[in-house]
Amino acid sequence: MKALSQKRRHPLAVLALLVMGLLLTGGLYYVANAANSAKAETTYSASDVSEGEKLFVANCATCHGMGASGTASGPSLVGVGAAAVDFQVGTGRMPMQMQGPQAYKKPVQFTEEQTKQLSAYVASLGAGPALPDESMLDKGGDATHGGELFRVNCAMCHNAAAAGGALTRGKFAPSLAGVSEKHIYEAMATGPQNMPVFSDANISPEGKRDIITFLKTIETQGSPGGADLGSLGPVSEGLFVWVAGLGVIIAFTIWLTSRTS
Repeated sequence: MKALSQKRRHPLAVLALLVMGLLLTGGLYYVANAANSAKAETTYSASDVSEGEKLFVANCATCHGMGASGTASGPSLVGVGAAAVDFQVGTGRMPMQMQGPQAYKKPVQFTEEQTKQLSAYVASLGAGPALPDESMLDKGGDATHGGELFRVNCAMCHNAAAAGGALTRGKFAPSLAGVSEKHIYEAMATGPQNMPVFSDANISPEGKRDIITFLKTIETQGSPGGADLGSLGPVSEGLFVWVAGLGVIIAFTIWLTSRTS
């Protein structure tokens, strides 16, 4: 017992415990991250991967490098998964027209088949978020719960009515009106542009489904209360009341003046 006690007081004992603790923490984090991340798509054929590589070399390698390892002009795509490619290419944000603080949505440059092939190639480079299951895109979730999740996690950037809003340094959160269910899910799973990644540990697949249901519900309903004034809330409404009220006061003053003269 005395010998054991002396070993515990050895100067290197603290260092050994620290190393063991770091290894244990790192291992647990890796396992948890792997469990909560969608795996790479495995249903792609070798032909899809081969054709996707050709498309990538011809259209994407200038910025992202050969083998998608990244360059000074574009990040590495190893491990981003098929969902990230499907979102960026499927919404026309990639390829970018020019470097800037944010990629703009524009007309799509590739067909659905070519987008699938590009996604297959990038997915083959490393595990990452896969394309969402169709069952998560049926708008059959709980819109009420989805609204709660949206207001807690998304409204500070996208606005409570999903109308979008300005961020810093020329960046912005886009309006979500007209965005497809698949691209909304992929954006939550991959965190494009300035958006954070909402993994399954943050928002479960069912929660993402509820958010999509909420967004499509308010998009269908429109503005039942009348003109939404850009959905900017009390700022635009207060400005409208101020301008309209001031206009009425000025007009009434002019009318009174003309009557007395």
